[in-house]
Amino acid sequence: SLLLCKEHATELSQLSPDFRTAFLRDMAMTAEAVERAFRPDKVNYELLGVGKCRHMHWHIFPRRNGDTPKPGPVWQVQDMNDDRYLPSNEKLEELKSALKKELEHLLATSGL
Repeated sequence: SLLLCKEHATELSQLSPDFRTAFLRDMAMTAEAVERAFRPDKVNYELLGVGKCRHMHWHIFPRRNGDTPKPGPVWQVQDMNDDRYLPSNEKLEELKSALKKELEHLLATSGL
């Protein structure tokens, strides 16, 4: 999952305290939805904002034991965007629907 910051910034310290708190709350809620929808063994969080995209954004990865050739970040898989690793269109819609359902539930029960 990818969560973009609604304000242009490259560092958390560049956000106002109130906005930073809301951004981190949104990240935690997104991660909780990922956990509930996909039941991973672990969730990895990566906050980026360099390279081609100089805008702060979270990558939230549901991980499974053995999902990469050796333990470590998903970025080590050189061809991770190869078709053999990508879900079918049908499976992608199923995954998106599951995540959306959990996000909607969490938003409805959070009082936000």
